[in-house]
Amino acid sequence: MPAVVASGPSDVAVGSAWHAVWTRSRHEPLVCSELTAKGIETFLPTFIRVSRWSDRTKRLSVPLFPGYCFARFAPKAVGTVVRSNGVVSILSNAGEPSPIPTHEIEALQRTVASGIEMDPCSGLEPGAPVRVLRGPLTGVIGKLVRRGADDVLVLAVEILNSGARVQVSITDVEPL
Repeated sequence: MPAVVASGPSDVAVGSAWHAVWTRSRHEPLVCSELTAKGIETFLPTFIRVSRWSDRTKRLSVPLFPGYCFARFAPKAVGTVVRSNGVVSILSNAGEPSPIPTHEIEALQRTVASGIEMDPCSGLEPGAPVRVLRGPLTGVIGKLVRRGADDVLVLAVEILNSGARVQVSITDVEPL
């Protein structure tokens, strides 16, 4: 079952938005812990990867978006975030932090919480936006792409040009 680190205050500061925080390699959990300790809400979606070595097999929980975690903060907290241990920067456009639409983070949070198997994918293919009609992901919006005989819903974080694939039935979605 995928794991997730989601923490922070339940009352979100006015003007706060979700942002992608670029971290040093393999520092995602450390950054989330430090930001949470500073009162900033964080989210680190993970999935289970099976790693095989010559002498053993192990199930590892790894970040869905390696090198990134998500944090919700107001513009006045940018300095606090970038000065945290393990943070490289905040994804920005023209020097201004680029917010991530709340519905993208909520879709990822619901999917992780549902326990449905997922795996990372990048280089999003063009696809029709769809809404899930049935099942644990009812109401989630994503892009439907076809991969072979499978129907695959991609929950995108467009700013990262990346996402997570979730297998769905074509009969369980409707076009937007």
